[in-house]
Amino acid sequence: MGFVVLVLGWALVPGPFTDRDPLIGVPSEKFQGPGLDHWFGTDNLGRDLYTRVVHAAALSLTATVLAVAIGLVAGSLLGLLSGAVGGVLDSALMRGVDVLLSIPELLLSLALVTVLGFGTGNVALAVGLALVARFARVMRAEVLRVRRAAYVEAAYASGVRWYVVLVRHVLRNAYAPVAALAAVEFGLAVLAVSSLSFLGYGAAPPTPEWGSLISEGRNYLATAWWLTTLPGLVIVALVLATQRLGRALAQEGLR
Repeated sequence: MGFVVLVLGWALVPGPFTDRDPLIGVPSEKFQGPGLDHWFGTDNLGRDLYTRVVHAAALSLTATVLAVAIGLVAGSLLGLLSGAVGGVLDSALMRGVDVLLSIPELLLSLALVTVLGFGTGNVALAVGLALVARFARVMRAEVLRVRRAAYVEAAYASGVRWYVVLVRHVLRNAYAPVAALAAVEFGLAVLAVSSLSFLGYGAAPPTPEWGSLISEGRNYLATAWWLTTLPGLVIVALVLATQRLGRALAQEGLR
């Protein structure tokens, strides 16, 4: 939780964490290794890498949050509709979801962003659409479980309108596992967004993004290992932290 809060602080208010400019470098200080003056070292233009990682958090996390929000909202609506209506509509929607689940999320995201075009917004949209199927499947399973509960049948029997029952009773009691899944998918979305940025589909240089920082540093692996290793470790730590939080939320929801 502490590391997640730290990274969120980087994204929201980078000023207290670094006073350097991420776009301006000092040529005489290029390729300096990690030390007291430059915690993450400097790049080929003498720019402070720690500063660039801190400022890159804003774009990378914005794209990740948008992607998870798109997947969560669209997938939850599809799952709620499928589980509540049933019949032919349920079968049709779930067969489409099965097709999407058969395609690796990163490959699907790459195909979608190729169609949509370059840019952080398009990356977020592509990753979010790739997440829809997983959220839809979990929400449908929860709706099918909750709709058989005695209190739902009692609400129907008392004359409550179907859409009121759906929102007040079914959705309210089915969202917990979906929320836990959102925390888990957040880490996977960080990887997907960073991967697409690494491939060049994100923001245009010199705007820093975590994936593009690693991509820029790969040309200097033999002489400046920190350019790829340290931004990569930040991504790894964030993914592990969010995965751990997601599992904790899932365990809490099962109690």
